[in-house]
Amino acid sequence: MLARFGATPPARARWRGRRGGEAKAPRLWPTALTIAAKTVMLTVGVISRAMNVVCVIMGGGAGTRLQPLTRDRAKPAVPIAGKYRLVDIPISNCLNSRLRKVYLLTQYNSVSLHEHVANTYQFDQFHRGFVRIIAAQQRPDSESWYQGTADAVRKSFRYFMDEFPDLILVLSGDQLYRMDFQRLIEQHLHNRADVTIATKPVPRREAVSLGIMQVGEHNRIIRFVEKPGDTPLLSELRAPMYQEERYLASMGIYLFDRRVLAQLLENPEFSDFGKHVIPAAIQQYNVHSFIFEGYWRDIGTIGAFWEANLELTEPNPPFTFYDPRAPIYTHMRFLPASKINCCDLNRVLLADGCIVSGHRILHSVIGIRSVIGEGTVIEHSILMGADYYDYERDTGESAPLGIGRDCFIRNAIIDKNARIGDGAYITPDGKPDGTVTPQFTVRDGVIVIPKNTVIPPGTRL
Repeated sequence: MLARFGATPPARARWRGRRGGEAKAPRLWPTALTIAAKTVMLTVGVISRAMNVVCVIMGGGAGTRLQPLTRDRAKPAVPIAGKYRLVDIPISNCLNSRLRKVYLLTQYNSVSLHEHVANTYQFDQFHRGFVRIIAAQQRPDSESWYQGTADAVRKSFRYFMDEFPDLILVLSGDQLYRMDFQRLIEQHLHNRADVTIATKPVPRREAVSLGIMQVGEHNRIIRFVEKPGDTPLLSELRAPMYQEERYLASMGIYLFDRRVLAQLLENPEFSDFGKHVIPAAIQQYNVHSFIFEGYWRDIGTIGAFWEANLELTEPNPPFTFYDPRAPIYTHMRFLPASKINCCDLNRVLLADGCIVSGHRILHSVIGIRSVIGEGTVIEHSILMGADYYDYERDTGESAPLGIGRDCFIRNAIIDKNARIGDGAYITPDGKPDGTVTPQFTVRDGVIVIPKNTVIPPGTRL
C-alpha cells in the first residue's frame, strides 16, 4: 500500500542493498494526489474519444473564383503540392484525429472527385471507418439541388443519423491546414457548448474581407459580422486576449451537438452556415470559439492557390507535408522516382514519376509525371503534371505531353495533361487581369493554362 503513495517498496530496497555499490535514488511512485490530478485532466479527453462523431466535408461548391482549374473538376479535386488533392487535407485531418466516419457532400463536376476518393480511402472489413460520398439528388419531397452549405447538410441529415452521432463536425473542402480535432472536441465538451467554431487570429488587413467573431467571457461568441470592411465596426470586434491588434476570423469549421444542428436546420430559409445558421445559433445557443494558432489558408482564388503552393518550396515553409505524426494521405500511384537528366533546380517541389531535362527551374512545383524538355526555363510556376504518360494512350495529338524544348514559363499554372510545344513563351506580362481565352486565363497576376490544352510550337502568350 505504501508504494501507491510515494514510498519505495521495501523488497526492492533490500534487493538493491544486497547488490552492493552506491545506492540509486528511489523511484517515486504516483501519489494519490497525482493520480487524482491526472484523472481530472484526462476525464474530458477520455469522454471526447468516447463520443460518436460524424464528420461532414462540404465538396459541392462551383468554385467560380478558381476557374479555369474548376472547369472540369470540383474545387476539392484540384491538385495541390504536386501529388495531392485539396480534399485530402480535411480527410487526413479527420483520420489523424481518430475520426473515421466521414461524409463528403458533392454536387458540381464531381466525377474526378468521386474517382479519387473511391480509389484512395478504402477501409478493410475489420474497420468500421468509412469515407462515404453523398451526391446531390432529387427526391420526392425536394426536386432542387443543394442551395448552399446548410441546405446540403439538411438534405443529407438522414444519412448521418444512421450512425447515431453525438456530435457533427462540418468542414470545408478547400483549405490548407493541419488540426487535431480531438482538441476541438475536448474544449467543446469542457465548455458544455452547443456549437463550437474554429477561429483564426488575423491582422486588420485580412479581417476586412473575412467573417469576424466577437467573443466575451470564456471565449463565448456574442457577435458575428460577415466581411465588416475597414470600418469603425471592425474596431469593435477586436479580440481582447491579444495585445497586438487581432481579430478572430471564422475558419468554416463548425462542431455541433446533433440535437442543436437538427433544430437549426428546421428553418427551410437557412441555406448557408455563414449567412444564416451561425448568426441564428449565436442568438439562441451557447456558442464558443476554438482559437487555432497554426497555419491556415483558404484556397478560394487563383492568387491564394498559387501563393500557397509556392510557399511549400521554401526552405522552412509555413506548412509542411513532411510531418510523420500527422501525414497527408492521397492515392497511391506506385510511380517510379523522378529522373533529372540535366537541370539547375532551386527551391523546387518535385513529385513522383517526372523526367526533367530543362535548363533552369526556380521556385516552382512540378507535379506527377511531368516531362520537361531540354533548354526550358520555368520560374515561379506550378505544373500539375499528367494523368498518364504519352505511350499509355494514343490521343492523336502531334505535340508531346508535357513541356517541350526551349520554352520559357513564368508566373503560371499549367493544368494537367497540357501539351506545350517547343519554343513556347508563357507569362502574364502585358495581359489585363480577367482575360479569358480558350488557351489561357489571367487572374490575380497569374496566367493559367487549362487542362488538356495544346499550345502550338513557337506560341507567345
